Amino acid sequence: MTVRQRQGLGLALGAVVAFSFSLPWTVWALESFAPVLTATGRAAIAGVIALVILIVRRVPRPTRAQVRPLLYTMAGAVFGWPILIALALERTTSAHAAVIAAVMPLVTAVIAVLRTHENVATQFWIAAACGTGALVVFALLRGGAEGGDFVADILIAGAVIASSWCYVEGATLTKQLPGWQVISWVVVLALPITLPASFIIAGLGGVALPVTSQAWIGLILLGVVSMYFAFFAWYQGLSMAGVARGAQMQQLQAPLTLLWSALLLGEVITWPIIIATVAVVASVTWAVRVRTPTVAAPEE
Repeated sequence: MTVRQRQGLGLALGAVVAFSFSLPWTVWALESFAPVLTATGRAAIAGVIALVILIVRRVPRPTRAQVRPLLYTMAGAVFGWPILIALALERTTSAHAAVIAAVMPLVTAVIAVLRTHENVATQFWIAAACGTGALVVFALLRGGAEGGDFVADILIAGAVIASSWCYVEGATLTKQLPGWQVISWVVVLALPITLPASFIIAGLGGVALPVTSQAWIGLILLGVVSMYFAFFAWYQGLSMAGVARGAQMQQLQAPLTLLWSALLLGEVITWPIIIATVAVVASVTWAVRVRTPTVAAPEE
């Protein structure tokens, strides 16, 4: 593994640590804000911050060729995942959704190979599959076997594909733009939708008064960190480490989220969950340390 790949994995891990706080922050935000408002509001917060930064730094507008992949990334990151997962959670439990969503790192790796033709070893796929299996067990131990619904499962699968696709598209764009510019343009392009939608939803009763200080903290952290600054490291990390390899770091998000939930929300961690977490960590370590196969030069 090269120094650049190690640095990329470090950035991806840092992003995953930031992403893993999203669930506790969402729980805080939902004390006063409706689920849909939480989704549009955090994107609007990120968009306003990004717009200011882009203007202050006088960043040139993306080229016409860059707009299409930016829109694809926006569709998945800002609308696809949040909307589809919200619709699914109206029909099933978050624990059940976690079972299906556990395949996201593996799906991201598959899309990366198909989209960018990354060269990965067979051993990598074995390690990624083992990690996915460990994540499914992890989710089942938290009660994910309950709450099954066919429509909900289709919605979750669509959310996973949308999120994985936007990860690959965004990381691919970092070959032309810095990672921070990619996510900045993504949330700014979504601003004409997310900002008015947030005000409309709030006006239609999406806010429970009085708004608690913890709800404000949760919503602001979701917008500033989860929806914006964490993506600086995520997209750059995927670009440097390789999307397929870097995406495996996301398997660590579920165990980390449980850790923060235990510390901040009082959730209980059991020994079987600890064992499943160790298996996830071992699989991720295996996947990221697999050597990239070299392509033999054609004989003359």
